[in-house]
Amino acid sequence: MLAGRFVRRMVMAVAAGVAVAALASFAAAAPQKTLQLYTSQPDQDAAALVKAFEEAYPDVAVSIFRSGTEEVISRFLLEAESGHRRADVLLVADAPTFEALKQRGLLEAYRSPEAARIPAAYYDPEGMYYGTKVMATVIVYHRTLGKPLRRWADLLQPSVRGKLVMPSPFYSGAAAYNVGVWSRTEGLGWPWLEALARQDVLMVQGNGAVLRSVASGERPYGTIVDFMAVRARLQGSPIEVVYPEDGVPVITEPIGIVKGTPNLEAARRFVDFVLSKQGQELAARLGYMPLRSDVTPPEGFPALERIRVMAVPPAELAAGREADKQRFSDVFGQ
Repeated sequence: MLAGRFVRRMVMAVAAGVAVAALASFAAAAPQKTLQLYTSQPDQDAAALVKAFEEAYPDVAVSIFRSGTEEVISRFLLEAESGHRRADVLLVADAPTFEALKQRGLLEAYRSPEAARIPAAYYDPEGMYYGTKVMATVIVYHRTLGKPLRRWADLLQPSVRGKLVMPSPFYSGAAAYNVGVWSRTEGLGWPWLEALARQDVLMVQGNGAVLRSVASGERPYGTIVDFMAVRARLQGSPIEVVYPEDGVPVITEPIGIVKGTPNLEAARRFVDFVLSKQGQELAARLGYMPLRSDVTPPEGFPALERIRVMAVPPAELAAGREADKQRFSDVFGQ
């Protein structure tokens, strides 16, 4: 009888073990949740971010749609208007873009616990979006074919005519932001932009094209987001970077969750990861200026407190963006 009980217990234990093993096998084979990220980050940076996140959260897979900010937002809005929103998370150039989306009720409020380490000036007080890094637009020049230009007004020098390249505000969100800031900054404004248009400026699709043009010597001067220029210089590109004395436009490449996403918990995890110390350290390794106070900036950047920022309220920039772009088109013939 004892032997019979022993056999029955053994059979039950084996069965239980098989059931546990089967359950573990099923869990391993279960499909991952797929989070759709819409971003304007460079391809390699977006891939590095997604790889790090998926390692931290192996139960979530991330699919990326990547283009310039203007194209990303155009696609997102078309999908939203058709009632088929595909994006779960947006990570694009500037706060005015998110302000416009916020006003249209397209963003989900989320109070990330990681925001405690980020200056309040760099995120929405209602938790609709959070800045993820500091990216200043600077002047870049070819080391042997150009010369240092200390102020934005220096771009109007006769020696610069026909030698300047800029990203188009109809593709680059940073460039659209710059137009709004420059046109509202005392000492520059539309008179400066109109004079700049007479300098035979080459307009290209994005900041990457600016870098290639200046580095090759095709156009010895350019305006560009600093992280691209600093990174290229450290890698041996024949360029130099100038933070103009009269200040620089700064974008923070905010992140926000799409209203009504079916993947809300995964989207919150993604936001928290990007703002976390681990996420900000990754941003610094990729060559970006982090926003967290407990993360060391990368090599090649000035101290954040040494950068003079041209500041305009995001809501004001959002309200004037389309009019600014239309006037820019009229002035530059875009």
